[in-house]
Amino acid sequence: MTVDQTTFREALLDPEAARPNGLRDGEGRPAGRRFDVYRNNVAVSLTEALEVGFPVIRKLVGQENFKLLASAYLRRHPPRSPLMMHFGADMASFLADFKPTRKTGYLPDVARLELAIRESYHAADADPISPAELEALPPDALVRARVLLAPSLRLVRSSWPILSIWRFNVEDGAKSPEMAAEDVLVARPDLDPFPRLLPSGGAEFVSALLTGATFGDAMDKASDASQGFELPVVLTLLVEMKTLIEIGG
Repeated sequence: MTVDQTTFREALLDPEAARPNGLRDGEGRPAGRRFDVYRNNVAVSLTEALEVGFPVIRKLVGQENFKLLASAYLRRHPPRSPLMMHFGADMASFLADFKPTRKTGYLPDVARLELAIRESYHAADADPISPAELEALPPDALVRARVLLAPSLRLVRSSWPILSIWRFNVEDGAKSPEMAAEDVLVARPDLDPFPRLLPSGGAEFVSALLTGATFGDAMDKASDASQGFELPVVLTLLVEMKTLIEIGG
């Protein structure tokens, strides 16, 4: 008797599901107990992968609640790749829809930030341009220039104080979050990715650069979004985070 693969996968990811019929070991004997052990090992491994990928979410909801959350998540979103670094890509949308968490509005955006940090860690390396190369451009050339940004760069925008929440849960002595929207730049200036708070208008500027806009057009978009936009502040941040890897016409 052949076991249907869809039934097998669903049972493997659901501890409450019945064992699939027809399971046999290499000698043709019933393998129900072996399946139970295998199912438990798979669930434990996938839960541990989510715990590693979303440590702040785990801390915010509590260890036991996170295990329940993870169990529901892996049933709805089983791994699509053998590479565990990709597992959890749907966590933000899951938290927004999952009944026990859907009213905690900041959780999906915190998950997006944690996912951005993980993606930044696994992104390709790229050498940044030197600050001198940027400083050498005349103002009119800079306005016309387009910039290639580092593969590790991620932009996370939120109406919640997601970076403050993240810091409060991972950094000793961090200030308690104040209710305010925060836009976060994630990049990997050295070995590890690091999130930084973008100043007013900074997200619009970076977002425009990511779509291929010139410096001038990006500045216009940032200035339209915020009267307080200061280009030197944002440029200094981009240079410090080693995100500018190519600049030209």
